[in-house]
Amino acid sequence: MFSCALDKQVKCWDLEQNKVWGLAGLGDICRVWDIRSKVQIHCLSGHEDTVSAILGQPTDPQVITASHDKTIRLWDLRTGKTLSTLTYHKKAVRGLTAHPTEHTFASGGADNIKKFKLPRGEFLHNTLQQQRAIINCLAVNEDGVLVSGADNGSIWFWDWKSGNAFQQQETVAQPGSLESEQGIYAMAFDKTGSRLVTCEADKTVKMWKEDFTATPESHPVNFKPPKDIRRF
Repeated sequence: MFSCALDKQVKCWDLEQNKVWGLAGLGDICRVWDIRSKVQIHCLSGHEDTVSAILGQPTDPQVITASHDKTIRLWDLRTGKTLSTLTYHKKAVRGLTAHPTEHTFASGGADNIKKFKLPRGEFLHNTLQQQRAIINCLAVNEDGVLVSGADNGSIWFWDWKSGNAFQQQETVAQPGSLESEQGIYAMAFDKTGSRLVTCEADKTVKMWKEDFTATPESHPVNFKPPKDIRRF
């Protein structure tokens, strides 16, 4: 397992022995490492501000990065050079997610959410609504449910194909948390695609389950936090 933080450290965790190896990094570059030898293979430079999100894929482009410099870069991992730079966002790009079966990906930031086609990064469309918050993270499952988490604690659920928001809700903050601690920094679906995991500013990891009793008109899938939100 790998984790990264604002202390400029990327850590590789051995989950069997509970050991960690730290790998130092810089804000405006992306580093490619050999996880066996802990040796750096490439230093992907070109962004002019903090690299805020990374996507890794088995097919080209194998690495996609998003930055506060408002751009997205598609990289050639063999040469360590940029294949193309996408300049569609007008504000910092903070979140990336790739569809598990389609050759497409989405990006999000303070302006909106955009969808692109791979491998060249052709722009497809924006989402139909605007979350009106700084989007920090995105996740999508095989059913085409796209989720976005923002700095104000809002969680929006979107239809991947149309870009329509079919559900909007707020996270449940820890008792005693400040308003500034409602931000959602990272999220991911589990392997089944029916549970969503979020990492939040109130120092909690929350798990959200699918609500099979909900019947929204625009989409058959709805999510609702369980009464006893699991925190780890």
